[in-house]
Amino acid sequence: MDSGRIRMPGNASRTAPGAHASPRTAPRTARLAALAAAALVATAVPSAQAATAPEPRIDLTVLVVDDGGSAVGAITAELKGSGVPYRRIDLNDPNRPLVNQAFLSEPSDSATGRPRAKYQGVVLPHETAFGPDSAEQAALQAYERTFGIPQVDAYTWSHPGVGLDYTNEGGTSGVLDGVTTSVTPAGKAGPFRYLAGSLTFEDNDPTVAESYGYAGRPRAGYTSYLDLPVEGGGRASLVGEYATDGRRELVVTFAYNQYQRQFRALARGIVAWLTQGIHLGQSRNYLSVHVDDVFAPDARWDPALDCTPGDFDCAGDDGEGANPIRMTVEDAQYAAAWQKTSGFTLDMVYNGGQGEQWKTEHGGADPLTDRLVADRAQYRWINHTYTHPFLGCVQDTTVVPWRCAEDARGATLWVGRAELSAQIRDNHDWAVRKGIAVDRSELVTGEHSGLKTLPQQPVDNPNLAGALADNGVKWTGSDNSREPQQRTVGTATGAAKTVPRHPMNVYYNVGTAAEMADEYNWVYTARADGGSGICESNPASTCLPAPLPVATGYADHIVPQEARTALSHVLGNDPRPHYVHQSNLAEERLLYPVLDRVLADYRGLFAPSAPLVNPAQRDVGTELTRRAAWDQALAAGKVTAYRIGTTVTVKAPSGVTAPVTAPEGTRKKLLLGTTAFGTAYAGARSAWTSPELLQSAVTLTIPTT
Repeated sequence: MDSGRIRMPGNASRTAPGAHASPRTAPRTARLAALAAAALVATAVPSAQAATAPEPRIDLTVLVVDDGGSAVGAITAELKGSGVPYRRIDLNDPNRPLVNQAFLSEPSDSATGRPRAKYQGVVLPHETAFGPDSAEQAALQAYERTFGIPQVDAYTWSHPGVGLDYTNEGGTSGVLDGVTTSVTPAGKAGPFRYLAGSLTFEDNDPTVAESYGYAGRPRAGYTSYLDLPVEGGGRASLVGEYATDGRRELVVTFAYNQYQRQFRALARGIVAWLTQGIHLGQSRNYLSVHVDDVFAPDARWDPALDCTPGDFDCAGDDGEGANPIRMTVEDAQYAAAWQKTSGFTLDMVYNGGQGEQWKTEHGGADPLTDRLVADRAQYRWINHTYTHPFLGCVQDTTVVPWRCAEDARGATLWVGRAELSAQIRDNHDWAVRKGIAVDRSELVTGEHSGLKTLPQQPVDNPNLAGALADNGVKWTGSDNSREPQQRTVGTATGAAKTVPRHPMNVYYNVGTAAEMADEYNWVYTARADGGSGICESNPASTCLPAPLPVATGYADHIVPQEARTALSHVLGNDPRPHYVHQSNLAEERLLYPVLDRVLADYRGLFAPSAPLVNPAQRDVGTELTRRAAWDQALAAGKVTAYRIGTTVTVKAPSGVTAPVTAPEGTRKKLLLGTTAFGTAYAGARSAWTSPELLQSAVTLTIPTT
């Protein structure tokens, strides 16, 4: 992870700290109340505009002026990830367009006959990105005054030019790792209303400075949104709004990148402030967890062999695999109780045939299956095939690694369509007989097999698409670490699509913390330290500086790291499910400490208005499909969206659903009358939306303040 840059941003070195100081002026209570009432919604008609002038058209696009720094990069990633259209200007490109009046606006729009502002908000690296006395800076400021356009200063320092005292006038500067900050009353009433109140900066490595900041005391015109206590009493600001000269700037005075938790928590509010709460795109905080192999036993890691007995590549193993890991009745009871306590639902990805086989091999009884079936309504269920076979090519395991078997002519041998279809159908029918509610459209094959598996199987099993169609499957799970993008399986119209799933680093073949730490050490330590060296040969991996203590490594290192990774997905508007295995709910129940940490950290960050969204697999598939179509429409320049006063108009290609975020109280125009727009989330309303019957565009009316 790239740590925050420890340097003064912009032109901070021009003026020595402390020069030209003026007394601190605290914002007035009345002004805070007025800001809270306005709360992101609308901007008054700019004073430069005559009272009789028509309301301008303001395009729902953001201008990003990029200096290549991590702060602008982080905001750009947030815009892109949530579907907000933006235009990027590279300050380091000698051939970039000149930012002048013609670039920013038009005196009369050809479609509406009104003055047109081409950008609803501006992101700058710092407050004087073009140079304080440049023509471009003057043109930008005039544009912002004329049309009431907000500007984000992505990373600057504390000085009077942004409405703050210098840090040596009662503020502070330095490394912020581990520092706890607070959302102010104005922040809670405004752009950061979805946060619970406190925000602690990450401190993942005590040997590395990860974030640096300049916290200054506000002057007149500055309203703090995020602050911290300072020595000597009082508080100093790290994020706030500076209103001056008919313009508004959101001032951020700490370094960050797109992966850091403090930015991810604030990102939604930065975009809301930048767009005045009205923009294309939407964002949620998603978390769903798939538990694979339910009813089936999982093989167990052998610390002596450094492999998993039963796997064909486990040298020294007799091929049988001993003491498999499988949930018990007590584990099932614990899972149901944990769900109620945590307020979170697990997806049980099941193999009915494996349960039947276990029953046959254990005297005809299976109390685990009986308990889970009795509690079936408490979970969601996903078909994982009847007996969990490998459904790709026929595997030749006489070599390590395995390869695809071939016939006498050298053609790849594939698992046939009939077998594929039977595995899907029989497992679905088993669940129906047990009274388990299962969606026929959802599937996860064993090991994601049938889909391409590099390097041995570079293409999908050609029989897979037909078998999915035979059974009405529309969404099949894939491994996000291999295929992070959704894709279609086969070429037929209406063919199934993949739903990438994040693998959690809680291994399928461990039942105890000691086993988990031992295998983790094998994977993540260098050969010189007794490990496999996999981390040395994989450029995407990092070796541990030393092996973890087997007794404490899971709790002290793996749990916080895996919780942090999962939470980063949650805060990144990523709907992709996470997946683990039933073995992680068995024996020492290794999954729960990770999920408890994720849920506790999340609920410590966010207010009840921004609950975790726990989507089903089909809903994730639909979300990813809509996003892909939306991104393609934006890239092709086929979306038109603008605001005129309190009316928002959105036009997209036929068949493309548009994501829109707007303030509470927004109404959508129908053929006759209006209806409430969207669903509530994080203090706003948002939805994927399309024109109504006999309409060519989406028309929204936002509330006046």
